[in-house]
Amino acid sequence: MGIVAGLDSSTDFTRIVVCDSDTGAVLRQGYAPHPVEPKATDVDPQAWLLSLGEAAGGGLLEGVQAIGVSAQQHAVVPLDRTGGLVRPAMVGNDKRAQIAAADLVEALGGRHAWAEAVGCVPQSGQPVAKLRWLARTEPEAAARVAALMQPHDWLVWQLLGRPVRRTTDRGAASATGYWSAATGAYRPDLVELALGHQAALPEVLGPADAAGTTPEGLLISAGTGETMAAALGLGLGHGDAVVSLGASGSVMAVHHEALADPRGMITSFADATGMHLPVVHTSNAVRALRGTADLLGCEDLAELSALALKSTPGSSGLVLLPYLEGERTPQLPHTAGTLSGLRRESMKPEHLARAAFEGMLCSLADAMDVLRGRGVEVRRVFLLGPAAELPAVQAIAPAVFGAQAVVPQPADYAALGAARQAAWALGVAQGTLSPQTPPAWQGAAAQVLEPGEELAVGQAVRQQYAATREQIHPGAFA
Repeated sequence: MGIVAGLDSSTDFTRIVVCDSDTGAVLRQGYAPHPVEPKATDVDPQAWLLSLGEAAGGGLLEGVQAIGVSAQQHAVVPLDRTGGLVRPAMVGNDKRAQIAAADLVEALGGRHAWAEAVGCVPQSGQPVAKLRWLARTEPEAAARVAALMQPHDWLVWQLLGRPVRRTTDRGAASATGYWSAATGAYRPDLVELALGHQAALPEVLGPADAAGTTPEGLLISAGTGETMAAALGLGLGHGDAVVSLGASGSVMAVHHEALADPRGMITSFADATGMHLPVVHTSNAVRALRGTADLLGCEDLAELSALALKSTPGSSGLVLLPYLEGERTPQLPHTAGTLSGLRRESMKPEHLARAAFEGMLCSLADAMDVLRGRGVEVRRVFLLGPAAELPAVQAIAPAVFGAQAVVPQPADYAALGAARQAAWALGVAQGTLSPQTPPAWQGAAAQVLEPGEELAVGQAVRQQYAATREQIHPGAFA
């Protein structure tokens, strides 16, 4: 039996899981918060190392043979010629770069040009937009930037003792806005377009490659971004999709090829296994539930869920288009939400509560249809986020999505994915595993929900929602 560790350096904390390399069974766990201000957009990366050291305290890594690193995406660590920090890392969904992102879209010739170049259209959170912001706002700092890394790249580099060789993986690289998942190559010209000059970029490793070995003999795998690590930890395969229920939402699925979407609705990520993870984002998900709960005077979402289940499918004709913050899918950035179908019999709290759940899930089903329309197969839908535990979500989702719904038990899936990658790299190095196939760990423990006889009802709810959307926003998906 070998022992491996997975390290997930999120925006706020570090989690470490130590696992049996053959089965994935968790043997030990560690946790520590990052010593940074909440919601900080500029962070000294040393905070990540301090958190890592605290999480690994007490002999947590004793006996470990390999480590995998997962870390927050959409962050930039700018380095000078000596490898020192030019300025603090720019992290998070940085709203400062919104204008910079729009500038970049125009500078390359529009959304279609970006989708063809790197499989995504610049958003304010992406590294390429942050570089443009840096060049416009802090030109002296931008001029000193000689190399670019992301958090997982930087942590791997530190664990290996800051070698000359700097590495990343295809998953994290695909989130930068200057690496193409379709071609597997960087676009240095886009770095220059954003930053004003070229910069050294880390070597992109294959899924089962090792980044190196520490002086103590620990093998360090390629590492990856949190999204890709979570997919690996969940054990996603072809035919699987993930619906993430946060304030905003997203739908991603495993696919055999990168997808270039001229409308820019699809972000074409690479995964951590050699496959692809096309993602479609929505601006509104659970925020629509919270807004409805506030309107109805519900104390929490559990109360809203119970109220919704007193209604019936279709919410007595009420339809909520949950575009409270504008919307990305469809592209309606300046619109607002709409409540339609008001009649005397429908004007009851339970109908509005159910319309909020149906509207949120139908909006995410619209996003899933963007992927299905490009040939992405969806047989199972994994529901992630605390809202996935709500009875109303579980009652409505399988029929609305038209697929088996899976609600995994809460776990540190990004850290587990990083550990699985470490076991893969260790097995390849020892000659016991194939570079083409990750270790067959036990999948996530989960509740499985079937659409069953409710499938036709779910289709009717979708049709009611789509008819309302088309009436109010004709051609939104044209």
